[in-house]
Amino acid sequence: MNLNAKVTLFFVSIAAVLLAVLIAISLYAFRSFSIASATEHIRTAGEIVRVHLTESMINGVINKRESFLKRMLEVQGLKSARVVRSPEVVKQFGQGLSVESAADDIERRVLTEGKPYFGIQTSDGETVFRGTIPYIATANGTPNCLQCHQVSEGAVLGVVNMTMSIEGLKEKALYTVAGIVGAVTFFVLLLILLLRRLLRPISDTANAVELAVQSALRGDFKSHVEKKTNDEIGQIATDMNRLLTFLDDGLNRIGSNVARLTERTPAPGENLLTATIEMVEGLTKAAHFKQAIEEDESKTEIYQRLAGTLHSEFGLDEFSLYEISSNKKQIRTIMVDGKTADTCRWCDPEILIRPEACRVRRTGHIVDGVTNPEICYAFRPPAELGARRHICFPVNQSGSVGSVVQLLTTPDEQDKLLDMIPFINVYLRETAPVLETKRLMESLRDSTLRDPMTGLNNRRFLEEYVETLVASVQRKRTSAAILMLDLDYFKMVNDTYGHDAGDAVLKALSTVLKRAVRASDLVIRYGGEEFLIILIDSGGEAAEQVAENIRLSVEELKVPVSGIVIQKTISIGISDFPTDSDTFWQAVKFADVALYQAKERGRNRVIRFAPAMWSDNKEY
Repeated sequence: MNLNAKVTLFFVSIAAVLLAVLIAISLYAFRSFSIASATEHIRTAGEIVRVHLTESMINGVINKRESFLKRMLEVQGLKSARVVRSPEVVKQFGQGLSVESAADDIERRVLTEGKPYFGIQTSDGETVFRGTIPYIATANGTPNCLQCHQVSEGAVLGVVNMTMSIEGLKEKALYTVAGIVGAVTFFVLLLILLLRRLLRPISDTANAVELAVQSALRGDFKSHVEKKTNDEIGQIATDMNRLLTFLDDGLNRIGSNVARLTERTPAPGENLLTATIEMVEGLTKAAHFKQAIEEDESKTEIYQRLAGTLHSEFGLDEFSLYEISSNKKQIRTIMVDGKTADTCRWCDPEILIRPEACRVRRTGHIVDGVTNPEICYAFRPPAELGARRHICFPVNQSGSVGSVVQLLTTPDEQDKLLDMIPFINVYLRETAPVLETKRLMESLRDSTLRDPMTGLNNRRFLEEYVETLVASVQRKRTSAAILMLDLDYFKMVNDTYGHDAGDAVLKALSTVLKRAVRASDLVIRYGGEEFLIILIDSGGEAAEQVAENIRLSVEELKVPVSGIVIQKTISIGISDFPTDSDTFWQAVKFADVALYQAKERGRNRVIRFAPAMWSDNKEY
C-alpha cells in the first residue's frame, strides 16, 4: 500500500469515527432536548389545566371541564389530556366523570406518591411523550386548596395525564442530524481530496525513489526521478537524480578500471555494483596474497601458498604446478592436486624431458581445453577418473614461461571454472614477479656457492652447509666419510700445455667424480686441483671402495686437448666423521693428512687416516 492510500485510509477512518461520534452526540442531544422541551410543554399545559379547574370551581362552571380539555388538544403537539380524581376528592365530591378514574398503574402510583412521571411511550404505532402531573393541596395562594377541599395540606387532589406526539421533533432531529452529517461529510471529502492532491507529489516521488533504489540494487543507476514540485519534495527528486548520476559514472569508471586489472569483461545485464564489489574484493585478496608470498623464503613456499589459494579461495582440488628449468630444456613437476610430486598425473610424462611437447611452454599463451577440448595433445587424464577439461596458464618470467599452472574440471563444472579465470589470472600475475625475484636470488646465491668452471659446489658452500651436515649426522647417529683428492703433478699440465688444457682436465675430472658418487653425496672443488667428497651415511670399507673406484677411473681417464691426449692420476686421503674426530673441520684436516701420506708414498693411491699419522709437531 502506497503512502497516498495509507494517508487516505487514515483520514477516512478518522472521519468515519468522528461522524459516528457526531451522530451519537447529536442524536443524544436532540433526544435530551426533545424530552426537556416536551416536559416543559406538558408542565405548562398541566398548570393551565389546574388554573382553569380552580377558576371553574370558583365560577361554578366545573361541569364544563371536559369541553375545556378537548379544546386543550388544539394546542400544537398535544395528543390527549384528562384529569383523574384522587380518593379524597371522590370521597368529598363523588366519582365525577367516568374518564376521571385512575386507568393504569402510572396514574395510581402518581396519586399515591405525589411525584410526577414523564416518559416516552408508543401508542398505536406512534411515539408519544407522556406526562402525569399530580395536584398537591396547599394552603398558599388565593384561593387556596384547603378552602374548598377537606384534606390535609400536601395531599394529592388528582393528576392531569397528557400525551403529546414527538414524531415531528424526531423527524426534525433526523433531518438536522442528516444535514450536519452531510455537511461534515462534504468537508471531509473535500479535505481528503485536498490531502490527496498535496500528497500525490510526495507519493509519486517516493514511489519513483523506491523504483530507482531497487534498480540501483540490481546494478542499474540510470533511473530518473521526475520532479513534481518546486519545494522540498522536488529538491529530493533533484538530489536523487544527481546521486544516481554520480554513482553510475563512478561505478562505471571503477568497474572499467578494475575490469582492465582483472581482464574481466562484465556480462550483459550483469549487476554492475555486485560485479565491481566482487572484482575489488578479488584484487584485495590478491594484494594480500602477493604480500604474503613476498615474505616467503623460497619458491617452494610460494608454490605451496599458491596451491593452498587455488584450493581454499577457488575450491579447486585437481590441478598441477610445473616449473621450467633455467636452461629451458626440462619441466619439473612441483605439485599435483595440492601435494608435492615429481611426476605427471594429468599430462603425458614426455613433457618433463621434452618441454616442447607442452603447448603452454611452447606458445606462452593460455591453453583453454574447456572451450576447445582437443587443443593440447599432451593432455592425458587417467581414463578411470572420467571426463576432464583443463585450462593451462603460463607464468611468465623474464620474457619467457617460467612456470605452468594447470587447472582441471569436469564438464559439469567447466562454466564455473571459466568464470574464475580472470581472478586466477590476477593471482598468477602477482605471483610471476615474486617467483622471478626468488629465482634470481637463488641463482645469484647459487653462483656464489658453485665453482663456475666445473659446476661443483665450492668451499663457501661447504662452510654454509657444515652445520646442517653435522646436525644431520648427530641426529641420525651415523657417520660421514671425508675424501680429500688431489691430481698428481697437475702443475706440469698447466706449464706444458697451458691453462686451457688444465681446465679441460679439471672439467673431465669433475664429471668422473659426480658419476662415482650418489646424488645425496657432496662433491666440492676445495681449491685448485684439490677436491673434497663427503659420502653421507658412509664410512670404513665402503668409503675406501668408492675412493678406489675413483682412482681407477681417473687413471683410465683420457682427456683430448689440442690433438694430444692427457692422462693423470689422483691421490686420495680418507677420514671419518665423527669416528676419527668429533669435530668436522678436524676430520677434514685428518683427510688432508692422509692425502699427504698418499703423496709421500708415491701418489696414485688411497690412504685411510690412522692416528699414528697425526702429530702436533709435524708440519703439513
